[in-house]
Amino acid sequence: MFGIGGGELVFILFIVLMLFGSDKVPEIARTMGKAMAQLKHATNDIKSEIQKGAEANGLDAKSLTDITGNINAQINDAKTNLLSDTTSLSGNLLGDTTTEINKVKEDIDSISGPVKRQL
Repeated sequence: MFGIGGGELVFILFIVLMLFGSDKVPEIARTMGKAMAQLKHATNDIKSEIQKGAEANGLDAKSLTDITGNINAQINDAKTNLLSDTTSLSGNLLGDTTTEINKVKEDIDSISGPVKRQL
């Protein structure tokens, strides 16, 4: 429940008891219970309205699952293609860059060979 352990829950209840007193805690708990029930009822109403709208447009849960499965498959294919293209492109760039660097090193060695500085 929200990542709160037993010790933290006891501490929170202790603080609530200290702040509001033992007379107000049951009233606060009742009010919070009613609010949670209203929230659950409202979310269920929203879910049912969405379901009715989807059914009115000819969509059911199976077709929505199929559509999302197809979309996810297309996204995964695109990721795979993009990653393979990026890997091959980076390999080509690295190889070309290494070749050019080696050529420049050879040119520098051939130019500076006879003129090496002595300390």
